[in-house]
Amino acid sequence: MTSSHAGPAPVDPVALALPFAPESAAVARHRLRDWLDALGAGLDQLDDARLLVSELVGNAVRHARPLADDTLQVAFDRHESALAIAVTDGGSVTAPRRVDSSVSDLSGRGLSIVETLASSWWVESTRSRTTVHAVLSLT
Repeated sequence: MTSSHAGPAPVDPVALALPFAPESAAVARHRLRDWLDALGAGLDQLDDARLLVSELVGNAVRHARPLADDTLQVAFDRHESALAIAVTDGGSVTAPRRVDSSVSDLSGRGLSIVETLASSWWVESTRSRTTVHAVLSLT
């Protein structure tokens, strides 16, 4: 029996529990690249998505605490023509927010980059965790 289904095969969402360490940004980038390749995403979208996940993981490791099991969670999923990325950590004393950084500043541009690349981004927080969501258009 043959299928009349056209287009790429569906790709399941990904949820990763990664060590709460800077090296996890590279792991998340590689997993996201492989997943987007399976979706048939274009090179521009791939680069933007990898930069987004790197910034979100990097911000979590620099500014927050790990989850109770010493990890952070990274998830990505496709919703119609958009990529949803979420990074969850154990929270911080301050809420994630975009700051205005000067050209000479060595840090502080992470959420400005996220805001520039993503069609939307937002934060959900509870007492024990914070999740930063970003949505990237795939069209």
